[in-house]
Amino acid sequence: MSSSVLPDREQLLTLAHEVGLDAAALVRRERPEGRVAVAATKSSPIDVVTEVDRASEDLVRDRILAARPDDGFVGEEGADVAGTSGVDWVVDPIDGTVNFVYGIPAYAVSIAARVTDATGERVVAGFVVNIASGERWGAVLDGGAWRWDGDRRVPLRAPEPPPLSQALVGTGFNYVREVREHQAAAAARLLPHVRDIRRIGSAALDLCALAEGRLDAYVEQGLHPWDLAAGGLVAREAGVLVEGLDGPPDLRLVMAAHPALAGEYFDLVRTCGF
Repeated sequence: MSSSVLPDREQLLTLAHEVGLDAAALVRRERPEGRVAVAATKSSPIDVVTEVDRASEDLVRDRILAARPDDGFVGEEGADVAGTSGVDWVVDPIDGTVNFVYGIPAYAVSIAARVTDATGERVVAGFVVNIASGERWGAVLDGGAWRWDGDRRVPLRAPEPPPLSQALVGTGFNYVREVREHQAAAAARLLPHVRDIRRIGSAALDLCALAEGRLDAYVEQGLHPWDLAAGGLVAREAGVLVEGLDGPPDLRLVMAAHPALAGEYFDLVRTCGF
């Protein structure tokens, strides 16, 4: 695909918003009372999948490809489709599945449109909805980030952060035991240098929280594209720096902070051994 025929970013976001709200409604409707049964596991016995994850991904994939049949699809639960348009949809049908299983109200549908052309690969539209609370966030590349208040878009700009010693840091932990042990040790080294650490359980919601100013910084290892794509765009368009260890954020490391804090914080993350 050439840049001259790129799809309209707002149209992509509108589709993500519509489909994401329908997927969130499905998840709310299908969630039984009490603790949800686990249908399968992935990377380890504690990395779980539910039947509702699968149903949500099926809905998102079917709705998006019905509207844009030439696009590709990359989903957490593996229902990938190769496209020919240069647009791929990167989807987490329930980001925060363990929270969903236990009924902790922090789990989200995350939908991003990613374009690949001669200039490279980039996320151009992203939508995140907290299924439990109904909070919604969106962003388009070079067009800003916002949350919705009803039908009204409220622009987001990450606020000036406090000093590093007073920063509230979001993080998460891998499901593979050896990796978790490494991350726990790094987090223990980080903790004395900041106000505190929060482990909310959804990377997409953590990144939107950065855009809102509910967190001051973030670090996590093991994030896949579907964990990062939509929330990462919301954070970046709100003015947050989102980087990896030595370049773009990736499976090895994602760290994020306001530019006024980023240099000092990123150095600390590296020093702590993440």
